[in-house]
Amino acid sequence: MDELIGIINSFQELDLETELAVRKYFVLENFKRDEFVVKEGKICNKVYLIQSGAVRRFCFEDGIEVTKWIYTDNQFVTSMSSFFEQKPSFESFQTCEDSVLYSLTYSDEQILLQYPLFLKFHMNQLRLYLSKINEFHHLFRIMTAQQKYEFLLNSFPQIIIKSKLKYIASLIGVSRETLSRIRASIS
Repeated sequence: MDELIGIINSFQELDLETELAVRKYFVLENFKRDEFVVKEGKICNKVYLIQSGAVRRFCFEDGIEVTKWIYTDNQFVTSMSSFFEQKPSFESFQTCEDSVLYSLTYSDEQILLQYPLFLKFHMNQLRLYLSKINEFHHLFRIMTAQQKYEFLLNSFPQIIIKSKLKYIASLIGVSRETLSRIRASIS
């Protein structure tokens, strides 16, 4: 739980009362490899922080499974529109390896949001997250496949280490064969 508190404190320093509430409402959960954390069509009732492991976000486009992102240690994970609006998710989240996640239910989040310092953390974290998503989508749209792979290798090496090649290939929008050529050209 100390890792979770440390991450929250990096966005917003908590007082003792708020820290105790966070410790009360977040729960540690263990997931086996390939286990679903969120399933498409179901309402996502939790937000997670990865203590250890990796979680892949994916959806189906024209019947093809497309990896949208792979989350690793110390990253928050949820189907945002499903969690925030409590409506069915259009995407799935599945572990890439055995994973340990802190979870917070929607109803418990509503309780924690009554704590001003947790609310400040929430706003700071969301602002950063949305900013990074915006920047990522802009950059990823204009990059070549090799540039995307190098970007992941340099900025998110845990994705490369913890993920299957087919998921990385899907994330950067190429076939596994093309990914193999890209990897060979970098080595």
